[in-house]
Amino acid sequence: GGVGKTTLAKAVYNSVAQKFDGSCFLENVRENSKGARGLVELQKILLREILKEREVEVTSVARGINMIKERLQYKRVLLVLDDVSDMNQLNNLARQCSWFGMGSRIIITTRDRKLLRCHGVRPDLIYEVQELDEHDALELLSVIAFKRIRPLDSYAELTKRAVRYTQGLPLAL
Repeated sequence: GGVGKTTLAKAVYNSVAQKFDGSCFLENVRENSKGARGLVELQKILLREILKEREVEVTSVARGINMIKERLQYKRVLLVLDDVSDMNQLNNLARQCSWFGMGSRIIITTRDRKLLRCHGVRPDLIYEVQELDEHDALELLSVIAFKRIRPLDSYAELTKRAVRYTQGLPLAL
């Protein structure tokens, strides 16, 4: 963790969500799915946000699956499932693309690449967030701070220390 998957997913979500019939960003699925009613609560949030309804009654995980399939199958949705850690979470929130209307998009952030493959996500649809090497990180920070590719001479050492401190994490720069 820690390379900025959630932040990147949020940025994408915020820039395109209005182009869909409905959208939902389910944050921290790993933690929020725990407990007897965790998945039911996530299903309720998903339905409430996409349908833009105040109250949605979900009595069980199985009922939640049926409601998602019935009520969202013709809606073009953007769904972000953030920090997914097991197949059960995927199966109960977005098992199949057919649960949602044509043109829907599902973004999944996870630390476990195998989880995506097991869920049938095509390898060409998987984007792995990378840390920047020191040269690229230095260039990015220079462009942000100084509006040029190299830092000002008087800031060269400080800029290098900042890059080492952030360990190549683009969003920390």
